Amino acid sequence: MENVKELEDLLSLEQIEVNIFRGQNFRSPWKRVFGGQVLAQSIHAAYRTVPEDRFLHSMHAYFILAGDIDMPIVYEVDVVRDGGSFTTRRVVAIQKGRPIFIMAASFQLEQDGVNHQIEMPEVKGPENLISDHEIIESIKDEFPKIYAAYNHDRPIEFRPVENFGPLLQQNGEPYQHIWFRAKGEVSGGLSRHHEVLAYASDYNLLTTATLPHRVKLNTNKSFLASLDHGMWIHRKFDISKWHLYALDSPSASNSRGFTRGNIFNTEGKLVASVVQEGLIRIIN
Repeated sequence: MENVKELEDLLSLEQIEVNIFRGQNFRSPWKRVFGGQVLAQSIHAAYRTVPEDRFLHSMHAYFILAGDIDMPIVYEVDVVRDGGSFTTRRVVAIQKGRPIFIMAASFQLEQDGVNHQIEMPEVKGPENLISDHEIIESIKDEFPKIYAAYNHDRPIEFRPVENFGPLLQQNGEPYQHIWFRAKGEVSGGLSRHHEVLAYASDYNLLTTATLPHRVKLNTNKSFLASLDHGMWIHRKFDISKWHLYALDSPSASNSRGFTRGNIFNTEGKLVASVVQEGLIRIIN
C-alpha cells in the first residue's frame, strides 16, 4: 500500500449479515496477516454497530493464530452493552472456522471532566529527520537481508529519531522515539482516524523490546510475533499530521517482550497510549 487511501479501502469491510463483516488482506512480505490490519478492521467492524455519538476510548486484543493472507477474514461483533455513557463491543476475527483474534472495545460519549497529562519528550522534530524507507534504501547493498525484510510500501510514513532498530549491531537501551503520519489526508470522521492509528500503532512496538538483545538476535535465527495489544485514546487528533511515538520496553522474559508507547501530537498533547506484549523466540 502506497498511501492512506489504499488503507482506507482495505478497512472498508463488506457487511454479510447483521453484525457480521468480511475483510480482505494486505499481502505482507512476511506472508502472514499484519496484526495492525486486524486491529484496524476489528475497530471498523465494531464502529459499524455503535451509535454515531460514541467514540472509541479503549480496546484490548489477543492475537491467537497467524492469519492466512490468501483468504478473507470474517468479523463477528457481539453487542455486549449500550449504556447511558458507554457502549461495549466484543469482536472475533475468524478464518477456517476458528478465531484468530479477539478484541473487547469500549466507546463513550464526549464528556467534560478533569484533565492532565505527562510531558512530551524533547527530541528532534520530523522536519530534521529522514524516513525509515530512505534508511532502508541506503543499506540495500550492505545489509541485503534486512533490506529484503523491510523494503515494502506502507500507508504510514515513519521517521526514527534514533538509529533504525534492525540495523543496530550492538545492544542498546530499550527506548526509541519515532515520528509518524498517514501518507495523505484521511477521509471520514474521527472513527477513521482511530482505525488508522490502530494500524500504525502495531509498528515499532516489539522491535523496542529487541534493542537490548541485538547481538544475540543478529547472530541467531529468531521469530517475533505480537501476542496482545491494548490502546487507550485520550484526546482528538488528526492522523494525517505528525505524531511522536515515544516507546520503552520495561521487561523481557520467558520469550516475551513487553513494550509501552505514548503518542503525542506536535503541540505536545498526549492523544493515545499503547501497550503490547510479543513473542521473541530464539530458534536453535
